[in-house]
Amino acid sequence: MSKDSNSLACFMAGAAGRGVRIGLGLAIVAFGWSRVDSTSGKVFMVVGLVPILAGVFNVCLIAPLIGAPFSGRAALETSRRS
Repeated sequence: MSKDSNSLACFMAGAAGRGVRIGLGLAIVAFGWSRVDSTSGKVFMVVGLVPILAGVFNVCLIAPLIGAPFSGRAALETSRRS
């Protein structure tokens, strides 16, 4: 894992990163809720659940693409060993 991907993985696994993901998800759901009568509004609400659940369960969906561990706990353990 490169230093940049390690930094991103550690941030996303920490409280701030989890809060950002949950906040972003809530913003997407709120945007969808404001357009609840349309199909796109319903799609936004469902899509907004993805970052919320990722933050709650402490996983990073893009981590495997950058060579970091999927699990937040594993990312933190990897950074401690480095």
